[in-house]
Formats: sequence, C-alpha cells, structure tokens
Amino acid sequence: MERPVRVLIVDDDAMVRQGLQMMLSAFDEIEVVGAVADGTEVAAAVDRLRPRVVLMDIRMPGMDGLTATAELRRRADAPEVLVLTTFDTDEHVRRAIQVGACGFLLKHEPPAGLASAICRAASGEPMFTPSVLRQVMGLAAGAADPGRERAKVALGMLRPSERDVAELVAEGLTNQEIAGKLLVSTATVKAYITQIFIKLDLSNRVQIATMVLQAR
Repeated sequence: MERPVRVLIVDDDAMVRQGLQMMLSAFDEIEVVGAVADGTEVAAAVDRLRPRVVLMDIRMPGMDGLTATAELRRRADAPEVLVLTTFDTDEHVRRAIQVGACGFLLKHEPPAGLASAICRAASGEPMFTPSVLRQVMGLAAGAADPGRERAKVALGMLRPSERDVAELVAEGLTNQEIAGKLLVSTATVKAYITQIFIKLDLSNRVQIATMVLQAR
C-alpha cells in the first residue's frame, strides 16, 4: 500500500472539515489532499486529487453521502469510502454496505482509531466502530429466510478455496492473516478475493462478510 494514504474529507460542516484536517495531519502515514462540503462535489474532487480513501459524511444539503458513495463505487478506479457520521441507524448501516462503503465509523472515534481505520481501508479491509459492527452482524443474522437462501446459493458458486477465504474475511482477518491460516501467499489470497468479487458481483470485503454471515 502506498504511503502516505491520500484522503479526501467530505462534510458540510466547516468546523468538522477543519478539525479532521488538523487531527489527521498529526499522522505521517496520512495526507489530507482536500476537503469538500457536499456530495455533488465529490466526483470532481476525486478526479482532481486522486485520494485513496474518502471520509464521507451522510447528511449533506445537495447530495447525501450514501448517494455519492454509490456513484463513486461504480467507477473502475474507485477510492475506498469510509462513512464517518453521527448517525448509526440500521437503515444507514444497511445502505452503506449496499452501496459499497468499506467501513462505518462514528465521529467520536479517537484520532488514533480513525487513522488506523483509514490505513486499513486503503488496504481494502473492512472497518467498523464496535457498536456498528454489532449492528452489521445483527442485520445479517436477522435477514429474512429468502435472503439467507440467496446468500447460500451465491456462496455455493465459489470453489472450496474461495469459500475458505470468504469465511475468513467474515472473521475480519487481513489478507496476510488469511494467507498464514491457509498456507498460501498473500498474492493468492488477493486473487481469490478478486474472483469472489467477480462471481458474486460484490465490490468490497464488507459485502463478502455480510453475505457469509447472512448465509449462516
């Protein structure tokens, strides 16, 4: 992963934008390359600034953060998106996963935790505030039976080696940790994950984990 991680901040509150910039400037592994105030500005800012991670607020006056995330994740060169918000309703969490966010954090996250989440997101690893992670697991576990059956059918499309990787992704392991457990190279794990994305029409590890949990 290229360091420092280039970060774009998206939030309609000027004080929040300034606070995040000041907070993250203390970490050598992170470079804040810009900040915008609305979802309508995100696409142009990504084209201009080429961030690796976007910190995305949800509620903004022009285009909300989840709509902006969905538009970004349709791009071939999409950056990873970390939703950073004061709202953690089930519906917000569900939509964030559906549109391809790789993490969901609350704004009271301590600076070191936020910096760590950004670096993990840059590597494609899911990152959730603990309370939100419990919601994710609850949403998956409480899914209706038809959804569970669809998840089982989808996972059945995977080869055994790919299914093993998917199960370990759902446990929150990194590529390196998965490689160690399965006694394969990290490059092999990355190749398996790419195949999982293609076969199941998913865009990130959070969606893999959610599908695995839903199928159980």
